[in-house]
Amino acid sequence: MALGRLLHRTGRLAARRRAVVLAVWAVLLVVGAVLGGAVFDRTSDIEPAPAGSESALAAERLDALAPEGETVVAVLSGRDYFSTDLVAQASEVLHGVRSTPGVVDVFDAYTGGGLIADDGRGSLVVVELDPALSDDDALALAHDVADSLRTIDTPEVLVGGPLLAEEAFVEQAITDAAIGEGVAVVVLLVLLVVVLGGLRAGLVPLLTALAAIAVALLVLSGLLGIVPVNEFAVNVVTLLGLGLTVDYSLLVLARFREERVAAPDVATDELVGRTLATAGRAVLASGLAVAIALTGLLLLGDPLLSGMAVGGAVVVLVATAAGLTLVPALVATWHRAIPAPGARTWSHPWTGRGGAGTLGRLARTAQRHAVLVTLGATALLLTLAAPLGSLTLGSSEVHSLPADAEARLAADASTTRFADLGVAPVTVLVDAPLDDDVATYLDRVSTLPGVDDALQDSGYPPEVTVVDLTPDVGPGGDATAQEAQDLVRAVRAVDTDLDVRVAGPAAEVVDTQAHLAQRLPVAAGVVVLATFLLLFLLTGSLVVPLKALVLNLLTLAATLGVLVSVFQHGVGASLLGFEPWGALDVTTPLLIGMLVFGLSTDYEVFLLARTAEEWRARTPGEDPRSANDRAVLRGITASGPVVTTAAVAIGIVFLGFAAGELVAMKEVGVGMAVAVLLDVTVVRGLLLPATMTLLGRWNWWPSWRDGGSSGPGRARAPRGRDGSPIRRSSLAAPVRPATTRPAPAPPSPSASGSPSSGAASGPASSGASSGSAAAPAAPR
Repeated sequence: MALGRLLHRTGRLAARRRAVVLAVWAVLLVVGAVLGGAVFDRTSDIEPAPAGSESALAAERLDALAPEGETVVAVLSGRDYFSTDLVAQASEVLHGVRSTPGVVDVFDAYTGGGLIADDGRGSLVVVELDPALSDDDALALAHDVADSLRTIDTPEVLVGGPLLAEEAFVEQAITDAAIGEGVAVVVLLVLLVVVLGGLRAGLVPLLTALAAIAVALLVLSGLLGIVPVNEFAVNVVTLLGLGLTVDYSLLVLARFREERVAAPDVATDELVGRTLATAGRAVLASGLAVAIALTGLLLLGDPLLSGMAVGGAVVVLVATAAGLTLVPALVATWHRAIPAPGARTWSHPWTGRGGAGTLGRLARTAQRHAVLVTLGATALLLTLAAPLGSLTLGSSEVHSLPADAEARLAADASTTRFADLGVAPVTVLVDAPLDDDVATYLDRVSTLPGVDDALQDSGYPPEVTVVDLTPDVGPGGDATAQEAQDLVRAVRAVDTDLDVRVAGPAAEVVDTQAHLAQRLPVAAGVVVLATFLLLFLLTGSLVVPLKALVLNLLTLAATLGVLVSVFQHGVGASLLGFEPWGALDVTTPLLIGMLVFGLSTDYEVFLLARTAEEWRARTPGEDPRSANDRAVLRGITASGPVVTTAAVAIGIVFLGFAAGELVAMKEVGVGMAVAVLLDVTVVRGLLLPATMTLLGRWNWWPSWRDGGSSGPGRARAPRGRDGSPIRRSSLAAPVRPATTRPAPAPPSPSASGSPSSGAASGPASSGASSGSAAAPAAPR
């Protein structure tokens, strides 16, 4: 096929011109490391509601009527509010803050307008900054104000507010990324050196991953002016890039070692070409699978998810390019340092015995008890998915910060210690002056179930009427709690001829959910259809793609169920070091859903590509059911070690990010680690072979009659010592009718290793090869 020829030539060229390839990637790595890191300084804020939504339009209208600047919020506590010396000293400090250039107003209990804590041992301070200030100037002033407030002589001063909370999020995101990647790189290096049997062999995936991440960040920094990307998106991009590149490198390395064992006398560049002609297909298919999932994120039209989709697409592109160019060049350079499978080395002191491996053993068990395993594994996944029924979505905002972060402590204290403050209100904007019709409408709204209090906001011009409804969410409740969202929907459901819009945090979440729900069917349909076509082209079957989609959905449902149990209900929260806030962020299920779907298809491609090879190499006249069972077992056994190692490696990456402090990053890290664990063990190790065994030859419908046993006289491909088929490169010349002739002489060690021809058709007993003198004696 044309693709096979192209990949073969790419591999040979990368091997022959390895010095040039390595030099180009080295330059890109250095430039990316120097300039790509600046992406964190150029990220942009993401609007909390979709553009054009009711809450977004209401917020714009309110801001136009009465512009508000950034606020600094402080909770003073630990001393009796009425203490004489505290009153005098705090008043002096707050008068100084009020007179600071750039400060519009100060609301505090000492100089006017503030609140006293319910226990009388604290007070609330809100400092409003000039809305005309730039972001940098506002942040600098916020720090000056915070420093002044901390001089108040009280045991505890907690300073926060949206601006300082955002800065804390950015700093924590950078710290988490540095720690997560640092820990992951060190642990990965140890794992890869041990598994692959040598330092240089272990460095191949790691160096490729670092180069891919640096280049991806460099490209992403150039796209920031086109697509808004925030810090959280950058973290997800680096996480995905590290995991995918290691996966692709392991796949190419494993296939190279197999090709070398099967043809030890073939030139290195030819071996690399043959490796890429086979493994390169899986790399491309995997890259397409993940890119398809990221396309789904882009189609959702959410600014946060769109930034992740664009960044992820960049990473997939770079990781795929690295897998097809940099890895072959490194393999050709260090091929003598890459030990054979199971060889004894200093880092691998034991020798392999050609066992089936973990996935192979699981597959054999699943095939023996296919019905029981199918029912049991499905029941387990559905049980894990059960908590999805109680899923609650909200906006994490400050809750994403660590529990001990000052900005989060200040936010929690302001909502729990001041009964008169409560949670952020549901704001009702009536674009009309207060008259009888407006009053009648507001009376109906204020008596709705779930309204704890209603208060008209007098800070707006008389041509509009603004009322703040306090949702009844209980002490310390969240502004985006389900009760607040229900109140938003109830207010919008009130029939009126007035021009009414609802704003506030709960309204933003409701609008975001509605926006995503409207676009989800189209996005999911595109992802499912494209994935189906990809797997159909890979296997020639209609049944296998359908089954793969069902298995992917089971993995996804189980993963999200675990996330609800952990991050919404708090199961294991103390172990993971976070405090649950009773919901998942509204974008988390979709982000994790698309990533899980892509990675599940990734591993499906790894296994099915080899299984399809085994099926096509079936013996003439072999019973289709037996041929199917053999193809499934041998395909999983051959690819199992690669998939297992890749899963462990990417699991380490995800757990490295789960160890971070940001709750949002913990959700992604834990969710993806759980998904990989379930997918590789329960789904690929048990459900995949069990269901393929039950389906038998129908796995390959409608093409199951093509080739193989249905073609009279088709020779079964020879097999190596590990039981895997030994084939010629897919770049071979067209198959010619076989004739009985003597076996060719062994190739010369100095042969150039040009592509050999395809496996001859004809009686299996002929054993003849139509390859050139450069091909090994055993047909490939």
